[in-house]
Amino acid sequence: MERPERAGSPGFGEAFCFWALLGCISFGGPAGQIGIMHRELVEKRGWISEDRFLHALNFCMLLPGPEAQQLATYIGWRLHRIRGGLAAGVLFVLPSVIVLLALSWIYVAYGEVSWVAGVLAGFKPVVVAIVAHAVVRIGRRALTRLGHVALAAGAFVGMYLLHVPFPAIVLGAGLAGLAGARWWPQAFARAKGADRDSTESGASPRHESGRASRAVRIALVGLALWLIPYLALVAWRGGESVHATEYRFFTQAALVTFGGAYAVLAYVTQAASGPLGWLTHAQALDGLALAETTPGPLIMVVQFVGFVAAWGRPEGMDPLASAVVGALVTTWVTFLPSLVFVLLGAPHIEALGGNRLLDGALTGVTAAVVGVVLYLAVLLGGSTLRPAGVGPDGFAIALLVVAFVVLARDRVSVPVLVVAGGLAGLFKALWP
Repeated sequence: MERPERAGSPGFGEAFCFWALLGCISFGGPAGQIGIMHRELVEKRGWISEDRFLHALNFCMLLPGPEAQQLATYIGWRLHRIRGGLAAGVLFVLPSVIVLLALSWIYVAYGEVSWVAGVLAGFKPVVVAIVAHAVVRIGRRALTRLGHVALAAGAFVGMYLLHVPFPAIVLGAGLAGLAGARWWPQAFARAKGADRDSTESGASPRHESGRASRAVRIALVGLALWLIPYLALVAWRGGESVHATEYRFFTQAALVTFGGAYAVLAYVTQAASGPLGWLTHAQALDGLALAETTPGPLIMVVQFVGFVAAWGRPEGMDPLASAVVGALVTTWVTFLPSLVFVLLGAPHIEALGGNRLLDGALTGVTAAVVGVVLYLAVLLGGSTLRPAGVGPDGFAIALLVVAFVVLARDRVSVPVLVVAGGLAGLFKALWP
């Protein structure tokens, strides 16, 4: 059995205070958030060992949804059972829910005011640079074999030219990666040195077991927590209302969000600016900029989408009330599956390690995500650098280039860079 991480494990109150603090300071995207947890929980406090931390991280990377929030949920579960997991998972996102609600209201209510528009105009090129840099960063790690390059190219062509739905891209890439690992390993096997950190296996905490009855109970509770609000929403607003549609759509999105916020935003933008007609490409870019400046997972951008969609379709409600309901509905169905997945799978994580075919499927999905994020960069870049289809915007191009160079040198954090872009846009708007 694994050795306890520390003789004096934290009490629930102490851990609760830490999770509340973490939710307020978790800037920097998944990498920054995971780094904060490693420094605080492994190095400084010793609440979990290095091996167990990495093992939990590997498990969370297998799941759809925000891995940093799932990692916090897992560690909270390990420390204090289900109540610890729920406290960690909820507190990780709660501050960003509140902040982004306020920013979304300012956006829809005052977005046409000249100085606000100027700030948003400065945000947009910086966010395009962030997405473009993500393509390079993820690509270096994921495109290690010829088969991975082919999957990335196929994903880009499928979404940009053929308008293939994102869930089909994920499913196809996973099946291709699995088949490649089985029949053509030289083109699909993970490159030497690219494996995730190895960990020693250890038993799950003694207070939790992998009994089938436990899994059934958690699954049933999770299903009830999804179904009861949905039925209440349908009874209140109707099954075809914007709020019920958001509930179903973002539930589906939560189940296919492999690859992080950029991948899910590509999926959401494809549907929301197309068949659903909820928002424009420019508005999606604005939402990503606002999400970049708030603590918590970047996938919170979907809350902005839910807010804007419901604001534009109040259907008899006050627009602000409709928007708040839409935002909260979106957030609920986005993070509920993450909590259920972690609490269901945590006792079984050792069984997932070392499976070559599973690893092939996951690397296939990761490779396809590179193409999906490239699609997002091209989509958002077009609406930013050539606004309204007119000539290129010199200010936006210059700001994008500067932001990309700064990101490549890794000298400034992402939230600081986004705020700097907003200030540049404000200065331009106010310049006589």
